[in-house]
Amino acid sequence: MSIPSIELNDGNKMPQVGFGLWKVNNDTCADQVYEAIKAGYRLFDGACDYGNEVESGQGIARAINEGIVKREDLFITSKLWNSFHDPEQVEPIVKKQLGDWGIDYFDLYLIHFPVAIKYIAPEVRYPPGWFVDDAGTKIEHSKASLESTWKAIEQLKKKGLSKSVGISNYTGALLLDLFTYAEITPAVLQIEHHPYFTQENLVKLAKERGIAITAYSSFGPSSFIECDMKVAADTQQLLSHDLITGIAEKHSKTPAQVLLRWATQRGLAVIPKSNDPKRLAQNLDVVGFDLGNDEIQKISDLNINLKFNVPTNVGSIPFAVWVENAAN
Repeated sequence: MSIPSIELNDGNKMPQVGFGLWKVNNDTCADQVYEAIKAGYRLFDGACDYGNEVESGQGIARAINEGIVKREDLFITSKLWNSFHDPEQVEPIVKKQLGDWGIDYFDLYLIHFPVAIKYIAPEVRYPPGWFVDDAGTKIEHSKASLESTWKAIEQLKKKGLSKSVGISNYTGALLLDLFTYAEITPAVLQIEHHPYFTQENLVKLAKERGIAITAYSSFGPSSFIECDMKVAADTQQLLSHDLITGIAEKHSKTPAQVLLRWATQRGLAVIPKSNDPKRLAQNLDVVGFDLGNDEIQKISDLNINLKFNVPTNVGSIPFAVWVENAAN
């Protein structure tokens, strides 16, 4: 199956549909990545914080060793965790992550969150998480500015450690601030994006500046139920919403395919995950049909500015560490 690419503002190309590695269990991760490559996936979205980069690399190595793909056929994304924002820590942790993956470069490397917390050495705890204490009760901030971190990220591109660089979970205000000091414009902004949380102003701003958008949690609340999130469990599931299921039936597609096509038809990239071979294939088949303009608008009209990936929902991260998306 041919997956279109999005041309980034630095001339590199990113597949529009990829496989997200968040919440992929370590014991199945290598096999899931391997099977996803066999199914046709070429973009893999990982992060230090996911704790499965070694296993992800094992799945990729298996596929390369068997001749299914070459390294240059793949687009591998990873992210800088909050505790490595101090400029002198950026390059060392990237090199560690590359070693975990077993590769020489990332195709895209993102600042995971616009929040800097105290450095914890990888040999002490890895991935370090939010807390400085083993009990998980205390957070200490770093004094690293977002500007200083971004300057270190720019060096990764200049040194060839990542072909493209970008950001994740930034607000419109933070994006505007970044434009005042960035020598290299981010190639990609990764954000929570689904019909309940469309972030239209932020998406518009990014597009105006030539920044590609990658949407995570495209299925809305269902992406967070397994996190034991009450608001997600109490919210009407998009995958069973009458509007989505009706449109799916009309096009002979699944509700998941409709939600992914709503994003891709509007120019966004998506990174769903599944360990079911049938759903793996279905999630890739989200560019071969078109929704009507009225259908796209009706889905967009479901927006209620409901963001799930916030600590007040999860309950484990103090609200003060988060930068709310008030600028949207």
